[in-house]
Amino acid sequence: MKVLVVGGGGREHAICWKLAQSPKVTELYCAPGNAGIAQVARCVPVKATDVEGMVNWARDNAMDFVVVAPDDPLAMGMVDALEAAGIPAFGPRANAAVVEASKAFSKGLMKKYGIPTARYETFTDLEAALAYVRAQGAPIVVKADGLALGKGVTVAATVAEAEQALREMMEGRKFGDSGSTVVIEECMTGPEVTVLAFTDGKTIVPMPSSQDHKRAFDGNRGPNTGGMGAISPVPVYTPELARRCMDEIFRPTVDALRAEGRTFQGVLYFGLMLTPDGPRVVEYNARFGDPECQVVLSLLDTDLMDILQACVDGTLDRVDVRWKKGAACVVVLASGGYPVSYEKGFPISGLDEAGKTATVFHAGTRLDEQGRYLTDGGRVLGVTATGDTLDGAIGAAYGAARHISFEKMHFRTDIGRAF
Repeated sequence: MKVLVVGGGGREHAICWKLAQSPKVTELYCAPGNAGIAQVARCVPVKATDVEGMVNWARDNAMDFVVVAPDDPLAMGMVDALEAAGIPAFGPRANAAVVEASKAFSKGLMKKYGIPTARYETFTDLEAALAYVRAQGAPIVVKADGLALGKGVTVAATVAEAEQALREMMEGRKFGDSGSTVVIEECMTGPEVTVLAFTDGKTIVPMPSSQDHKRAFDGNRGPNTGGMGAISPVPVYTPELARRCMDEIFRPTVDALRAEGRTFQGVLYFGLMLTPDGPRVVEYNARFGDPECQVVLSLLDTDLMDILQACVDGTLDRVDVRWKKGAACVVVLASGGYPVSYEKGFPISGLDEAGKTATVFHAGTRLDEQGRYLTDGGRVLGVTATGDTLDGAIGAAYGAARHISFEKMHFRTDIGRAF
């Protein structure tokens, strides 16, 4: 099969790495890809958000299957467009991807179908939103309704902080149109856990639990990022909790979307808070999380291509999805100053040595004329390792990361330790 993966970050590198192991995949392409992805797939100079360009390239080059990985092209209807061109595509159609593209929609869905989540209100008027925050008090959570690269959420410790977030989103247009509508939620407490799940719209197969570390600095301090590291599985996510989440959250969500005429086929991301009153949904995403994808796919023991095809064909119940024992950890090596402002173009050293004991997924890299790897983004690399135990995986990931260096490199030292 000739397979195209859409995207160009660490998540897409992990997907390509796993698909390259499939005997079914004879030719693998990635658009636009990055310097690391080029080791396992042929990179194609088409932007991930260029729906028409991507469909034309896939058709002109006779792709048998396309994996649409990032949130933006899913929300823009790339899967719909590929299907209309007769090309099988993995990922939800636009009317199902709205569970991520609009937090107001997803909260309304949960409310209608009794899926446990935080109490909330939705606002399009700044003054009304400010009045609500003042009446509710803090701590309180402010979310931009639309897509914001994982950074559109403020957990405000004070009313003043919440007011500032609202003004930046609704008045300052910090996230463009994504912040013209906001969702204001009660602040839930408890450990956060991510559960990704394959689904064909009927059958749902949860992956091992994972935990992203969003804050930029140790001790869960600093601004939110796209993710500074992750572990899988999460010790606090017990088999009993997994059964409860399947009954109260996972299956009801898939059934609700189907009942609404929005059948979801792809990877459904459940961001969960394990509150004292039980698990609740923090957010849905319509695709693999990044960097959770890196650790979860490192533990997958079934041909990924078989699973992706089954999700598209509606035959997921016939696939035996198996997982390796043990654990995985990814440590993100980021550019200094990320997620605010940072420089690019620094040479990277130590990749070969790190690759002897870990898998190094490239998120933001490029090659220069001399064939050297250079930094080319905020999140640069995801050093991913597995082990018999979580401690072993964490130790292996950090051990490999110590071999890598580039100017102003920044990473958290407490991935898997900060709960």
